[in-house]
Amino acid sequence: MSVRLVVASANRKKLAELIELLRGAPVEIVSAAELSLPDVEETGSTFEENAAIKAIAASRASGMLALADDSGLEVDALGGAPGVRSARYASNGPGNASDADNRAKLLSALRDVAEGRRTARFRCAIAVARGEEVVLRADGSVEGAILDRERGSLGFGYDPLFVPRGATRTFAEMPPDEKARWSHRARALAALRPGLVALRG
Repeated sequence: MSVRLVVASANRKKLAELIELLRGAPVEIVSAAELSLPDVEETGSTFEENAAIKAIAASRASGMLALADDSGLEVDALGGAPGVRSARYASNGPGNASDADNRAKLLSALRDVAEGRRTARFRCAIAVARGEEVVLRADGSVEGAILDRERGSLGFGYDPLFVPRGATRTFAEMPPDEKARWSHRARALAALRPGLVALRG
């Protein structure tokens, strides 16, 4: 028997990736768009706080178990930026900027940074909430480096600029099954699966 789970994401590409990574888990997935759930302002100072904020809001609005992730890129030469503002990096307000604008701002910020100092990591925090309570948490990360130009047309966000440590291709050059072997989101969801199985029982 599976449990119904609303995935709280308005990003269609991220939602598709989450659904694919949850394939085979004991859950029946419903998207936030299907339920017309309102957007929630991400006011947390950490990925974990933002994931919890979104999961609780989605569960409260839907009456269902809700999963939310907050993820982003941390670049060492930029003191960990863009961090929790990854989706809003090039925005002057609270709303998200386009992926292309965010990547352009990142390339500009790293213009004078040598190749060996362009280390970075993708981080993902996931929260599952029931009502006002977070009942499951998991996180994942992947170390890598930022290129000086974009490569690849797959993926989304900063994927065309990020090469995981030990790989030769960017996330945007990897098909979904290959990216899942490396990605921060896949690692977080793998850590979450045992908890989802327990919730089913």
